[in-house]
Amino acid sequence: DMYEATFSYCLPSFKSLNFSGTLRLGRNGQPQRIKTTPLLANPHRSSLYYVNMTGIRVGRKVVPIPAFDPATGAGTVLDSGTMFTRLVAPAYVAVRDEVRRRVGAPVSSLGGFDTCFNTTAVAWPPMTLLFDGMQVTLPEENVVIHSTYGTISCLAMAAAPDGVNTVLNVIASMQQQNHRVLFDVPNGRVGFARERCTAA
Repeated sequence: DMYEATFSYCLPSFKSLNFSGTLRLGRNGQPQRIKTTPLLANPHRSSLYYVNMTGIRVGRKVVPIPAFDPATGAGTVLDSGTMFTRLVAPAYVAVRDEVRRRVGAPVSSLGGFDTCFNTTAVAWPPMTLLFDGMQVTLPEENVVIHSTYGTISCLAMAAAPDGVNTVLNVIASMQQQNHRVLFDVPNGRVGFARERCTAA
C-alpha cells in the first residue's frame, strides 16, 4: 500500500476563513506523541472506523456508552463526513439532560438541535470523551454551535436516527475540528491531538 494505511487529518474550525485544513498520508510527519485508542474492526461494516468510547463526562457526571458489538453494529465510529455528533438515544438524553441541568437556563430548540439557550451568558459544562486508553476533552467550540446572529447557542449533538444506525454513536467533524486525528491501521490505533488546523 502506497501510504502504508496510515494517514491523519486536521479539520479547521467552521469559522476559519480559508477552511482548508491538512491531510498527511503515510508514516512520515505523523505526530510521535499522540494519545491513542485501539481501532476496532467490524467485518459487517468494514468501511467504518470503530473505536471503543466508554463514556462521556459532562462536568463531573459520566454517562456510560454501550460497548462495541460487531453482531449488531453497535458502538462508536469516527466520521468526518458527518457534521454533528450523534449518540444512541439513551446516551444522548443523559448527556443533554446533564448539560441542561448544569446550564440551568430556559431551553429552546433550533433546527435539529433540542438543547439551545437564548442567552449570551451560557456557562457550558466541560465535556470529555472517554475512550479505551485515552480521553479527549472538547473545548466549547467543539460542543456548541451559535446561531448566525449569535444570540442562541445550542449543544451541537443529536440522537442517532432510526434505522440501521440507531445503535451507532458517530463522532462527527465538528467534534473533531482543531484536532489532528491519526488513523494508524497497521498498528490498529486511532490518535487525537489538539492542533490549530488552519493551513499555512
